[in-house]
Amino acid sequence: MAHQVLTVDVLVVGGGTGGTAAAIQSARCGVKTALVSEFPWLGGMLTSAGVSVPDGNELNALQTGLWGAFLREVQQRQPGGLDWSWVSFFSFDPRLGAEIFAEWVAALPNLHWICGQVPQEVKRKGDRILGVRFEDWLINAQITLDATELGDVLALAEIPHRWGWEYQSEFNEPSAPTGPTTLTQRYPVQVPTWVFLLQDYGEGNCAPEIPPSAMDRAEHFIGAWDNYGPERFLSYGRLPDGRMMINWPIRGNDYGEGVGRLVAGQGEAQQFRQEAYWHSLSFAQWIQQHLGRRYGLAEHSFPHSPLKSPVKPIHSGFALHPYYRESRRLQGLGTVTENEILPLTGGRVAALPTNERGEISAIAIGNYANDHHYPSGDYPLAPKSIRWGGRWTGTPFAIPYEALIPQAMDGLLACEKNISVSHIANGATRLQPVVLNTGQAAGMAAALCVRQGCQPRELSVRVLQEALLTDAIAPAAIIPLYNLPPNHPRWLDWQRSYLNSPEQYPPDGNCPDWDLPAPHSSQSYSGLFQRHDAQTYTVCLDASAETWKLVTLDAQVDRQLQAYGDRQPIHLWGRFNSAGNWLLVEKIGDRHLDKITI
Repeated sequence: MAHQVLTVDVLVVGGGTGGTAAAIQSARCGVKTALVSEFPWLGGMLTSAGVSVPDGNELNALQTGLWGAFLREVQQRQPGGLDWSWVSFFSFDPRLGAEIFAEWVAALPNLHWICGQVPQEVKRKGDRILGVRFEDWLINAQITLDATELGDVLALAEIPHRWGWEYQSEFNEPSAPTGPTTLTQRYPVQVPTWVFLLQDYGEGNCAPEIPPSAMDRAEHFIGAWDNYGPERFLSYGRLPDGRMMINWPIRGNDYGEGVGRLVAGQGEAQQFRQEAYWHSLSFAQWIQQHLGRRYGLAEHSFPHSPLKSPVKPIHSGFALHPYYRESRRLQGLGTVTENEILPLTGGRVAALPTNERGEISAIAIGNYANDHHYPSGDYPLAPKSIRWGGRWTGTPFAIPYEALIPQAMDGLLACEKNISVSHIANGATRLQPVVLNTGQAAGMAAALCVRQGCQPRELSVRVLQEALLTDAIAPAAIIPLYNLPPNHPRWLDWQRSYLNSPEQYPPDGNCPDWDLPAPHSSQSYSGLFQRHDAQTYTVCLDASAETWKLVTLDAQVDRQLQAYGDRQPIHLWGRFNSAGNWLLVEKIGDRHLDKITI
């Protein structure tokens, strides 16, 4: 069959979270870029997989790069803002996310987006990737990025990669098993979820009946929300307009029976996906049967896939594909292990990664707690969470550049969940914000390699870091700090300072220069402040006598809450979130004067 031939500087294979960011960044740098996606929506986990209530990088100081730009765009466009669910501070309609990514891509004339194609063959010469053949296209490129959901390019090119658990003897990770167990054998990777959206049709209304699944899984769902109650279960991923994202880990729609089939061949992978879809459909039907016909599948939430796949969701309330938490994982020049994401002894941040030359090699930041999903229950992991801002958050860490580069193959970078990371550490590196900014770094690196005529392993990491820090549209933090928001006038100075003098990097994650008033567009409230412990606060409002939890994403407010006197009057500015039963505090006023204290 004749293929259309396209020659570009940079080819991004996969239109997921990392691939979308990589293609946008590469094209914004002025190089000719091709983005080939399987699905008609870009954004992957954030959109086509339906997980539009993202986790991690929620603190103001961590909202940088394309992740911060995306959040600001969604906040501006979505009526009612982002405060809808309790599992995340950012809840948005996946259609809006897909619309934003499509507009960003369309604005770049040097970015050619092709959808409905999957890689079939990798073109290589010796130890260098030259391009990829798809069903209808042959695309040649100087640099190829594997941004597929399951690391398909790694497999096609026979690049060394990992799948499954590593034992303690390999990386000396504290949470790794010492040898095979029933869990490691049954679930070699974290299990996927086929997400769907429910619609609240309103009290007294009758939603269309959800059809029966080809797999009756009713017994699996018994007790799904026993410790939460139906309302809190539905509010977990609540979205605007009465929609609810269902990505429920407790006796819910996680599915992992025979998950190894995902990398055992196309037929077996399709059979697994079919079963995962049936499992989720069975859960949707079970919810309707137990909570009533007020709730049904949300119409027109997702488009139809262009591929002739045997797995066809029968309802547009189902995501286009499963939410994959883990992939084939590159064996790179460096590997992110659990030891690289855990906080320093006595500190609140992980150590900054270094390469073999002793340089700080960080290119993206994350902070999510290490979170693993197996239907058999939680897996015990070394803690990397702290109380901050009246709630739990994860300790920050950084992704090193060498985790994107194969050990021996040139012409290729990884930029999805397929970076060089251990199975244990993947639980923290797989989240949407860190993958988005890792993709941004990979796209920047690819563009710099084209400009300099070098291979990724030859590119100066310091040049890449400087390009990310000074990007004209979406500058991205390299050094994770709790208290340095990207709008701070000395943000760039401090980022450079710690890159140049890493021995000065503070183990508590706070730089000295932090007193910056955060912008706010919220309402003001007055009431009685109550301290329940060092990081648990409530306010009893004067106007209604209601009691609400107080939480914040701002470092200055966090410091003020820690110092505020118990049972003292408080005047603050913030936003209510009824799903989380909290007031998100953006400003605290002087408790004696009706003004903002800076």
